[in-house]
Amino acid sequence: MNSEVVVLLIALALAFDFMNGFHDSANSIATVVSTRVLRPHWAVVWAAFFNFVALGVFGAAVAATVGKGIVDPAVIDHSVVFGALVGAISWDVITWYYGIPSSSSHALIGGLAGAAVSKGGVGTLVASGFLKTAVAIVLSPLLGLVLGVVMMLAVSWICASATPQRVDRWFRRLQLVSAGLYSLGHGGNDAQKTMGIIWALLIAAGNIGAKDPLPLWVVLACYGVIALGTLFGGWRIVKTMGQKITKLKPVDGFCAETGGAMTLFLATGLGIPVSTTHTITGAIIGVGSVRKVSAVRWGVAGGIVWAWVLTIPCTAFISAVAWFIGDYYL
Repeated sequence: MNSEVVVLLIALALAFDFMNGFHDSANSIATVVSTRVLRPHWAVVWAAFFNFVALGVFGAAVAATVGKGIVDPAVIDHSVVFGALVGAISWDVITWYYGIPSSSSHALIGGLAGAAVSKGGVGTLVASGFLKTAVAIVLSPLLGLVLGVVMMLAVSWICASATPQRVDRWFRRLQLVSAGLYSLGHGGNDAQKTMGIIWALLIAAGNIGAKDPLPLWVVLACYGVIALGTLFGGWRIVKTMGQKITKLKPVDGFCAETGGAMTLFLATGLGIPVSTTHTITGAIIGVGSVRKVSAVRWGVAGGIVWAWVLTIPCTAFISAVAWFIGDYYL
């Protein structure tokens, strides 16, 4: 693999990283913007800052899972990486255009799987890592939902004697903390996915050994670029996340973001690449359903679920086509 191809693929990986932040910024800022705690331009600055400082909080367990635990490292080469990234970026652009909060994480996993299977068959998938990620597709929104409900019930009990005005005033402040924590979890989990791709690419190209640590420049670049993507913000998705699922107050936003942040911190610590989109959507639905089931617009939620179901097969197909193109031309 010549150096020009390696540089091109690293640039493409960072483009995906930027798109990840751009696409998923809505997850971090939708609640805090919709409750009018922060203006949109300050909300993205707040989220981007915590995206970047996550590099000092989390290790590289998720990067190791993506780089070595989803497909057999031996099958990864320039064409597989190219196919995976093209598939993931294409799906992100499509869903951003239509304002659909889909998962950049599972787009990347589907892309890796589609490109690897195109090259070497189903045997190239690492069953344990792929299964762990597949289970997380189901569990992360459910855990977000449960924690959102628990947080909402706990806050309702604690604040039972407080006036609505006092509750609103306190949680407008506390939502700044919860939004920061959620953005910390978003950066910690999602930046590592691109780190894993670049790690696998550098190993395949012979630039580093299979047992060598992840170079610091990769860490800095991935966290910096995802923060930059968040700073530009995927505004089309903010409205869907912040108002179309259920209407939010500051206390609702705090509970949803805190439940989502707890889920992301747990998954990142376990090295599981989960979807920040799935997680916060589950938490928002949980918070909305505590007030009353009809407070959740289930038709909108159902449309989002369909996007989740289609993400991996669609990106796998696009990536398979891109792999054939990359294998021929690169």
